Amino acid sequence: MKRKIIKIDKELCLCNGCGLCVEACHEGAIQMVDGKAQLVSDQYCDGLGDCLPACPTGAIEIIERKADPYDQKAVDEKQKNERKQEQEVPVCACAGAMPRNIAREKAVSKPQQDTEKTDNCSCNTRQKASELQNWPVQLKLINPGSDYLNNADILVMADCVAYAYGNAHQEFIKGRIT
Repeated sequence: MKRKIIKIDKELCLCNGCGLCVEACHEGAIQMVDGKAQLVSDQYCDGLGDCLPACPTGAIEIIERKADPYDQKAVDEKQKNERKQEQEVPVCACAGAMPRNIAREKAVSKPQQDTEKTDNCSCNTRQKASELQNWPVQLKLINPGSDYLNNADILVMADCVAYAYGNAHQEFIKGRIT
């Protein structure tokens, strides 16, 4: 059957992976695959184009082509399954699976000296608390639409910096979205 349906540009690489079209598509016809928007099933696309105005790069257009007919029952079933999955709590999951804001209480106590003398050295032996305020911290796990990224400046830092540079938390992380 020939009908109107969306087409997401692949040739010109216009899709920047922002995911706004996924949120705009009420039927769930568009999903992010390998960091790019993709039409997952002709049956889920009603061809009305609610996703078009959401795309900031113009990567989506409505075309007329041979496609499976739109199936509202399939859409309803898909959405029902997605809601069911959202309600299920995973038994074991990666801590980086969900974005989180970490609210730390400010300790109201007497300031301690940074150095405590031991028998043979005057080095810093007090363990410093983490200054992280959000999770995840790995870019590959971050959803670009997460609330904690609104108006944030981004510092890209190698995994090893926190190990190799002892003051990384104090200088780069404290009080910032990381």
